[in-house]
Amino acid sequence: MRQAGVLDVGCHSAFLTVVRRRPGTVLEPVFSRKVRLRLHETLDRKGRLDKTGVKSVERAVAEAVAADPRLRGPDVFAFATSVIRDAPNRDEIIASVARTTGTRLRVLTGEEEARLSYVAARQWAGPAAGRLLVLDIGGGTVEIASGTGDQPHAVYSLPLGARRITRDWLPGGIAPSQRRLADIRHHLRRSLEAVPSLPQAEPGGRVLACSKTFEQLARLTATQGKTPRAREQLALPQLRTSVSLLADAKPSRRAKLPGISRHRAEQSLAGALIAQALLEACGAKNVEICPWSTREGLLLERLGVPHTTADRPRLVG
Repeated sequence: MRQAGVLDVGCHSAFLTVVRRRPGTVLEPVFSRKVRLRLHETLDRKGRLDKTGVKSVERAVAEAVAADPRLRGPDVFAFATSVIRDAPNRDEIIASVARTTGTRLRVLTGEEEARLSYVAARQWAGPAAGRLLVLDIGGGTVEIASGTGDQPHAVYSLPLGARRITRDWLPGGIAPSQRRLADIRHHLRRSLEAVPSLPQAEPGGRVLACSKTFEQLARLTATQGKTPRAREQLALPQLRTSVSLLADAKPSRRAKLPGISRHRAEQSLAGALIAQALLEACGAKNVEICPWSTREGLLLERLGVPHTTADRPRLVG
């Protein structure tokens, strides 16, 4: 029985996931540990992590890995997402974490994250899914991938993440005016229009959303849903309503709304604006929420899971 582990160090947490393969399933959880981070509070205007931020990463990595004494360094693929990947002092952060914890963080390009999200979404959707368009909103970047096979035909990574848009356009997560919201929409629309051959939703294809941003927006709109699948889908009209709801509330109030977590409340308005812009630019009327993303794509590939399976894969436990 093969086993693999991934340590995903992002803006809000260091998340260790260890899984194994067992007949009849694709990913069976063995162990997981999440250590909360608040790296967005330790970034300067240029995106550098200050000393407090670096120390918090060191602590979180050490705590996550030490949580399961059976693990050995080579057993875990440790990687950092855009908050560290795009930091001007990235090399300093990685060297400090390696020196302190013995774990060396790797960085994936945005395009590689998009590819892995597609790999995960393809396995989750099953071999009969046909053409897929996969959307992933991160903190620093947005990833887009599309294709009909095991690997995507096209991948894109754009600097339009929820944390970045919040930092550049919505200080404190608050829109000072309707004009600012209009300016953000214009910026997002123009940025997406400038992408050559931006993948489009096609008849008979499926559009999958792979990110916490989409998951939380779906849970928010599910309170108004009429079907049991409300949390598994998100429609464009619902997104437009969510933008208005979030724009009218301060982050402290948003954190009390269904589905919006406290640590993502500040950037939830930017996330909704980006999600709306993505659907409009890609010609999608709605998306399905896929619980698998880059982390699961890495686990699948490290386990050597076959690209095609007879049944829809499951994460059990």
